[in-house]
Amino acid sequence: MIEGARGSNQSGVRAHNERLVLTLIRQVGPLAKAEIARMTGLSAQTVSVIMRGLEADGLLQKGEPVRGKVGQPSVPMSLAKSGAYFLGLKVGRRSLELILTDFYGHVEGRVHLTHKYPTPDSVVQFAKQSVEELLGDLTKAQRARVAGLGIAIPFRLHDWAKPLGVNPEDMADWRERDIATELADAWEFPVYLRNDASAACGAELVFGDQSRPRDFLYFFIGFFIGGGMVMDNTLYTGRTGNAAALGSIPIGIEGNAVRQLVDVASLNSLEDMIKAAGGSADMIWGTPQSWRLDADVLEAWMQEAVEGLAYATFSAASMIDFETVMIDGWMPQAVRAEIVRRTAARLEEISVAGIDIPEVRPGTIGHDARALGAASLPLSDRFLVDRNAFLKA
Repeated sequence: MIEGARGSNQSGVRAHNERLVLTLIRQVGPLAKAEIARMTGLSAQTVSVIMRGLEADGLLQKGEPVRGKVGQPSVPMSLAKSGAYFLGLKVGRRSLELILTDFYGHVEGRVHLTHKYPTPDSVVQFAKQSVEELLGDLTKAQRARVAGLGIAIPFRLHDWAKPLGVNPEDMADWRERDIATELADAWEFPVYLRNDASAACGAELVFGDQSRPRDFLYFFIGFFIGGGMVMDNTLYTGRTGNAAALGSIPIGIEGNAVRQLVDVASLNSLEDMIKAAGGSADMIWGTPQSWRLDADVLEAWMQEAVEGLAYATFSAASMIDFETVMIDGWMPQAVRAEIVRRTAARLEEISVAGIDIPEVRPGTIGHDARALGAASLPLSDRFLVDRNAFLKA
């Protein structure tokens, strides 16, 4: 029996029980009715009714029968790839990206645009054009299964004009504009919004390795570094939705000057190093596969980033006893792997008294984490229950 929140057999909660079943199959994989009844505590009759309904709605599909030694063969049920579609919009300080995913989170289509900085008008225009482009590749029946659009966006964008190298008035419109409401008026499906780093962490919860610990700290290295905090399998976003603003963690003080993690472990600082060496940083904002960096510049940046990540990890671990730290970002896998390796080694070297050193591992999503995290918002809201509904058997 999987313990935790159990399903109910009472009438009026069928939607919850359907989500319970969909969540379990997403986490565990194809399951037969008897297994689902055992793992959820729902009656066999209730599970049969739910499974028939979900199959009729095109959300589940039958697999090949599995024959045992006695009795009728069991038929595992899995998610239907085309059962639902989700749109995810990543609003970045140097790029915009919209993806279309299927029910499994596989990317079916993508539109990418680099820019100097985002404005509400440019983001809304990009989103409207890109959504129509991606929906145009779907059949009428598939379009009817689009469940929503999620937006992953840095909060308080109007405060970031100086780091972006633009005039404050160019970013001032972000103070008043609500792009989620504006975009929701354009389509019949719902629109969701979350801080971009929190969304990236949410992608780990929904699409990532389900064997991860229940508590972990998550870093995502983008133009700036941000992150998320997961406690008991739940993403904690805080009162304003901006919790775990890890880039703000102080990592050193010299006189009256405070250095923060964002100063050393962000692609903004890498961009500055590239320009200082006489190079062009445009290539780092296209795709991570397009990176062609001077080895000395990359080495200098990684050294500072690793140092900052190590001290920020100990600062966070002194408050909450995290078992694991995950590091991901807009970067090639090889660069991410080296940062993870060096950060783990640096933590061993520092070894702060009274604090257990957490395991450091790479994120399992990669550079698409923010866009996939955005797409996971309508998926989670409409089809899933909290992961705490199940604990490992």
